[in-house]
Amino acid sequence: MIFEMTTQVRVSNIKEGQKWYETLLNKKPDFIPHDGFVEWELIPGCWLQVAEGNLTEGNGPLRLGVTNIEAERERLIKELNIDNFEIYSRPEVSAKWGTFTDPWGNHLGFFEYMDKTEEQARIKAIIGKAEV
Repeated sequence: MIFEMTTQVRVSNIKEGQKWYETLLNKKPDFIPHDGFVEWELIPGCWLQVAEGNLTEGNGPLRLGVTNIEAERERLIKELNIDNFEIYSRPEVSAKWGTFTDPWGNHLGFFEYMDKTEEQARIKAIIGKAEV
């Protein structure tokens, strides 16, 4: 039985990486077990680890669900100088999405449910409340 998940990205400088990911996620790390390593619990049981070390190539994308992808894109353009963040959609897909990279080449992105009733149902099922 799988009951939790972690994913890890690498950065060349943990202080810069921590600051960048704090801005991306709008919060401080939930856990700093040792030097060179920080973790955020994104939703219950789902952890993002940022580790200082050799950069990996071609990973991801790790896409995070948001309720307003356009607003998040504008925030990242302003606060993190993200460029190359196009938003895509297709009629047969129930979400729109976009991908960008962090300064270390890790592929990240966001997605947003098109059907807001479905979105609210997913939020409630995952975090136990209907509104965020």
